[in-house]
Amino acid sequence: MKILTTISRFLLGFIFLVFGLNGFLHFIPMPPPSGVAGQFLGSMFVTKYLVFVFAIQLIGGVLLLINRYVPIALTILGPIIVNILLFHGLMNPEGLGLAVFVTILWVVVFASVRSAFAGIFQARVEITPASEPHRTGVISPA
Repeated sequence: MKILTTISRFLLGFIFLVFGLNGFLHFIPMPPPSGVAGQFLGSMFVTKYLVFVFAIQLIGGVLLLINRYVPIALTILGPIIVNILLFHGLMNPEGLGLAVFVTILWVVVFASVRSAFAGIFQARVEITPASEPHRTGVISPA
């Protein structure tokens, strides 16, 4: 299982590193999609929103590749993967296969570090009042 997790983490990191870098360097030629998908990507390009998305992909991919802060990398890549799935599922079905593959890789890596997310999967949390500030016994000479 550890080998599968390591391979999945490297593949996921590599995919996001390559596509994040491609957003800045354009070394993989991709024709713009037509129809609603083209309009959607066009609006994201014009508003510079894609720069942020590519930067987040790049950061997440690097963190996965160097095996540092993997839970943070999964947390920031999760919403991007959801958007990729929705984009290809609703507007451009040609890339749906890669989107599903990336989702499976994410789930495998997530399963290996799920203990880091244990706190957010609690149904109920005890709320404790904030303690009063600690008072020292020092008396000011006033």
